[in-house]
Amino acid sequence: MKSSSLQAARLLRTTAMGASIVIASMAAPALAQDSGADTATDDSGDAPIVVTAQGRSQLLSDVPVAISAVSAETLQNSGANDIRQLNQVAPSLLVSSTGSEANGSARIRGIGTVGDNPGLESSVPVFIDGVYRSRSGIGLNELGEIDRVEVQRGPQGTLGGRNSSAGLISIYSKKPDFQFGASGEITYGNFDYWRLGGSVTGPITDTLAARIDGIWVKRDGFYRDATNNTDVNDRDRYFTRGQLLFEPTDALSIRLIADYTFRDEKCCAATYVDSSVNPFIGNLNNPGVPVTPTTNNIIRVLADLGQPLSAFNQGYSRDISVTPGRSYAGETKDYGFSGQIDYDFGGATLTSITAYREYRSSQASDTDYGTVDILYRAPDDDAYRQFHTFTQELRLNGEAFDGKLDWLVGGFFANEKLTVRDNLRFGAQYGRFANCRIISGGGLAGLYSPTSPLCVVPGVGPATIAGASGASGPDIVAAFTALDGLNDLGTINDRYRQNGTNWALFTHNIIHITDQLDFTFGVRYTHDKKKFSATFTNDNTACTTIQGLVLDDLASPNATARALAGALIGLGCQGNSTAELNGVSIRDKRSEDEWTGTGILSYKPIDDLLLYASYSRGYKAGGFNLDRSALKSPILPFGGQAGAQALVGNLQFDPELVDAYEIGAKYSTGPFSLSVSAFRSDFSNFQLNTFNGSVFIVQTVNGCGGDLVGGPDADTDTSNTTGACASDDVSWGVRAQGFELEASLVPARNFRMAAGLTYARTKYRKDLVGNKNGDPLDAALRKLPGDNLSNAPELVATGSISWTPDIGSSGLTGLVYIDGRMTSDYNTGSDLFPQKEQDGYALFNARLGVRGPDEKWAVELWAQNLFNKQYAQVAFNSPFQAGASSAPFTDPQFPGGRQIFSQFLAEPRTYGVTLRGKF
Repeated sequence: MKSSSLQAARLLRTTAMGASIVIASMAAPALAQDSGADTATDDSGDAPIVVTAQGRSQLLSDVPVAISAVSAETLQNSGANDIRQLNQVAPSLLVSSTGSEANGSARIRGIGTVGDNPGLESSVPVFIDGVYRSRSGIGLNELGEIDRVEVQRGPQGTLGGRNSSAGLISIYSKKPDFQFGASGEITYGNFDYWRLGGSVTGPITDTLAARIDGIWVKRDGFYRDATNNTDVNDRDRYFTRGQLLFEPTDALSIRLIADYTFRDEKCCAATYVDSSVNPFIGNLNNPGVPVTPTTNNIIRVLADLGQPLSAFNQGYSRDISVTPGRSYAGETKDYGFSGQIDYDFGGATLTSITAYREYRSSQASDTDYGTVDILYRAPDDDAYRQFHTFTQELRLNGEAFDGKLDWLVGGFFANEKLTVRDNLRFGAQYGRFANCRIISGGGLAGLYSPTSPLCVVPGVGPATIAGASGASGPDIVAAFTALDGLNDLGTINDRYRQNGTNWALFTHNIIHITDQLDFTFGVRYTHDKKKFSATFTNDNTACTTIQGLVLDDLASPNATARALAGALIGLGCQGNSTAELNGVSIRDKRSEDEWTGTGILSYKPIDDLLLYASYSRGYKAGGFNLDRSALKSPILPFGGQAGAQALVGNLQFDPELVDAYEIGAKYSTGPFSLSVSAFRSDFSNFQLNTFNGSVFIVQTVNGCGGDLVGGPDADTDTSNTTGACASDDVSWGVRAQGFELEASLVPARNFRMAAGLTYARTKYRKDLVGNKNGDPLDAALRKLPGDNLSNAPELVATGSISWTPDIGSSGLTGLVYIDGRMTSDYNTGSDLFPQKEQDGYALFNARLGVRGPDEKWAVELWAQNLFNKQYAQVAFNSPFQAGASSAPFTDPQFPGGRQIFSQFLAEPRTYGVTLRGKF
């Protein structure tokens, strides 16, 4: 991989956007949340951009915080239908999705939450029309007609509904209008892509207006599953939203919104990573039993059990390997309603936002992402994740002391009921696969026979194993037999429930010290309480059988018996999948109280220039890891109900805290605007969710200001017991620091440019521990100390150009639009293994069109990912698919030994035509 400085130089050389800065600008309608009408669009570029980031309607250029405001026009031109496309126009933002559409994750300045565990709240939450959405992946739905999107950077510890530690995304839909209007569009593109959208708005009476939006989307998948004659990662969804706006007087406004989204789609497939994609793969994908310095036994095992070898050398091909009969089918329902009341008392304005939402997503998967049937989730209406969320926010703001004080007080309440029902099971070939993994990787490789019972040569194989295991021989052979029969067993329907209650009181005040100098002070008190319970159903009797046979052999004087006993139990009880938990229930609860807030000093030496410096403290709630694998190691039994309940505390994790500092400047003269900010944020208890190839690990990463037990490199070795730190020396573990620039220019009435640049060094501290008590970092995370976080490129540049020239004098206009995002190298895996590195790349979108007078109609040709750049959103350890850990497959290049890797690919080039009309 290139160094960050070389990457920076390359980016700055290869683009005129190097001096530039992002998208806050394109002259666009910007709605003040508390006002009754949209701010008018002005083609001259002088239209004000109004945002509500501080709970009030303010000009973007007057808000002393880092914020990008993306207009409806920019969203339309860029082809943004959900929050993923915001990446193109906001350089500090990165949105990606992985094993499920529900698992989308948003990151700002390199900080975010890996979305594979719903027990972790979002570092970058999504709000739509002021309503908190339970996880940022919910924002991957269709958005409908949008007025604007605000991307606030840095911790939001005072306002913004729920607290957030890295930033937030606020989406504002178009309000009903008291003038009749209607619009519609039809789009067709490659992959047989169809999108139909329409909206109607207008008055019902003089005081009541309505609006209805609707969207239908259908598209073939980007992946081809030839085995099951289907495609995956398709689109089949619809969205509808209805609104009423009641304004009986100038002082009162009531807005009611109801929406419904349904998706019936297959998602999310993956392919194997090979050396043409990442050179650090080296010889990992070369088959061989017994292993040699250039071969991997697990590749041979997979091939012998049915996996085509071509899958390990297919580069960015989208032909996927799937077990016959396995499916990626999924179904999502997302719906709810909200009511916003704004009332002007004269001296103060009251805002109330009440909402109730339900979200339910089920997702089947061939969870090993290969042909061999190792692990799967079957399509099942009783397997899903579900949120029922009620929120209530009240704000009262006004002025005092002849306008010297702009005050705001408020409160927030949320009740979130989370249910996860899981049916993850071992596949029909798991037992033979597990035995072959053991036999092929060590001294027993000469016995390897994948078509024979126990994966050994009949007769001589069992006898040799028994003889090598000494007195433990009969039990070891019997355990191999039990493991060979571990097929289509595991979870029947585990149920996790979490009932969370969160309430907060806050105040946010702007003191006008002079006409030019302001001091903003905000503070928030938050109380968060969660009640957790889980009930397990499991039919993996092979686990209990194996434990009963060889548990005592873990202490055998025979080294072969000890090694085989550990391997047999580990693979037979992987992830604590055991019939011992069948019918067992556990429960726990936790609560926490936090003070957060902000202080900002801002100064306007002239009307067009704002200077500011700020401090803020942010917070993201702690919670429970909704994964039974975190209860304990799979080796020892639970000891029944009492044993499982005694271990439930291992599922808890602490709240994430951040102290953030920022200085910045904003200059705005109508057609030109420029903003610059420099920031530093220190995170304690950074919540990290990592898949280690077998299970997900949740740790709250901190740094050690003293000496690690075991020496300065004790957090980078392969031991889980070295690297502790005295609790008094534990402090922040992650630091994000850098600078951002954003600029926009409208040099002519019909020509607009915007650009952005973010440089962020988001790094782990050199000495790390796994929690606030100073316990050692998990050995699977030993690559983290001193390195950048995953999905945190140091340098990102964005830019866009929009030209709408007049065509003759008939009122026709053209449209020429292009945007681009260039990203430096980064690692896509949260354990930072080198096999998950992603080279820097550039993405471009383009749109060409002709529009009628007053834009009553338009015909547009468009392309996204114009140059068909191939890259991975996330690379990960292929589940359970690890070979022997022996030289030369060791640190530093191969921290996973002979573990192989898979990847979720980004979308390929798409293109098509759109017809629009309105009246």
